Amino acid sequence: MILYALILVPIFAGILIYLIKNRKILWFAFFLQAALLGLSVYNFVIVQLYGPYDIVLGNFATVSGITLRCDTFSAALVLLTVFIYFVCFLFGILEKFMNNLFIFFSLTLQALIIAIFLSRDLFNVYILTEVSTIIVSVLIMYKKDSSSLYDGMIYLITNIAAMTFFLFGIAFIYRIFGTLNMDLITSKMYKIQDVKSLALPFAFLITGVGLKCAFLPLFSWLPKAHATTSAPSIVSVILSALYVKSGIFHFIKLREMFLPAINLDEIFLIIGVATGIVGFILAMSQKDIKLILAYHTISQLGLVLVGITSGSQFSYFGGILHLFNHAIFKSLLFLTAGIITDKYGERNIDKIRGVFRRMPYVSIMMMAAMFGITGAPLFNGSVSKFMIESGVHGRVLEYEVILINFGTIISFIKLSSIFRGGRGEAKISVDIWKKASVTIMGVMCLAMGFAGPLFISSIFNYRIDFSIVEYLKNMIIFFVSLGFGELLYFKYLKKTKFIQNGFSMELGINGIALSITGFFAFLVAAVYLLV
Repeated sequence: MILYALILVPIFAGILIYLIKNRKILWFAFFLQAALLGLSVYNFVIVQLYGPYDIVLGNFATVSGITLRCDTFSAALVLLTVFIYFVCFLFGILEKFMNNLFIFFSLTLQALIIAIFLSRDLFNVYILTEVSTIIVSVLIMYKKDSSSLYDGMIYLITNIAAMTFFLFGIAFIYRIFGTLNMDLITSKMYKIQDVKSLALPFAFLITGVGLKCAFLPLFSWLPKAHATTSAPSIVSVILSALYVKSGIFHFIKLREMFLPAINLDEIFLIIGVATGIVGFILAMSQKDIKLILAYHTISQLGLVLVGITSGSQFSYFGGILHLFNHAIFKSLLFLTAGIITDKYGERNIDKIRGVFRRMPYVSIMMMAAMFGITGAPLFNGSVSKFMIESGVHGRVLEYEVILINFGTIISFIKLSSIFRGGRGEAKISVDIWKKASVTIMGVMCLAMGFAGPLFISSIFNYRIDFSIVEYLKNMIIFFVSLGFGELLYFKYLKKTKFIQNGFSMELGINGIALSITGFFAFLVAAVYLLV
């Protein structure tokens, strides 16, 4: 019943709110999120105490029925979803855009994201993802100006194309295994003798999910969606902190499903490194504050992919932890960026100055998020990045991880220019609800720096033994990177045309179609040649 409530309550509440056209109903939506947060915490504790549990809808057999499975990983992601929604509703409680229609779409999307994290049926995942794609497109186009309509249509067309690939993969899987239950398919995967017969279903499914994860070269849709000029900041938060996690989650599950027969971790490791490097390079060249953050979502997802596919268990759990940490510090970055751009009426960081003098509290919270994403000691990103780096110690990959973080540091040195200046300008007031929401996320950035290892241990029953010496070495690497990054940026990079004029890799429909097809063909060839 708990899983039914977590999925169905937001949908029915959204319908009720849509029908009751009263501004005060927003408070009902806020308290609903508080209740769902309590329920998701209770569900997480239940799974911790008594173990995973399954629900087969309609009491059908597991082979033919639609299965919802709640293990500690999915329970933690459900808890993360409700927590971030709670913070977003707190942030927007006084905003005009938070009307009954916007809340209806937001709550429906919340239910779909939760269902995606719980589903173990491939066709169910396809349906849930397709419906959520439509709702996300509506939220991107919510203000109906030309820019948002274009960004929303690009997002819609691209993601429908990707999920068509996913659907073809489902058809092949059903033909081979006679079931769409991922756990049952995994158990049968060991019996496959002709591995090359899995080349097409593997490539179809991973292409569909790979686009959702914004892996290189399938990422060009993401900046348009996450940084569209007219979408409210909480839409950017939901997309960057939560929705892309559904893609990563199912990449992890599909990887585990195919692993008995197909192991292309070395290929995905290269893709992860390339995604991380290209992401921070493009972020570095942007002047739009939200585009900088959007490209860093791509870079950090590349880092997560590196951790997951590195072959090291320590790095693997570091990648999983970074998945949660990214949701926290990226939420805070988009929320504080939303406050700044709304108050200044400007998104170009060259035209935003004096933020620290005019909004000191918001600046401190944004700095906490910057410390998190750059891996500053004691903040959440430092722990997960330390785990990813330590797990590949002695390999070339260690230096590639350091390079990705070095690029991230330089990019945020550039962004920190918004804090300088502003002498003599008036203070800007920020309402208490926004301050409360960013405070919660700021505290979480620091808390997860201490509790991150315990959090992963509780989810996966994996003991994390920290080497103090190694962590201190990591701290030294961070401060050296910070010092050298400042020197490199201010002495050289800041003056280059690349930084001054900007650069982007925005593809049109034809380019996106070519990248999807190319990625699919590459995966098919990799299975035939390497497995």
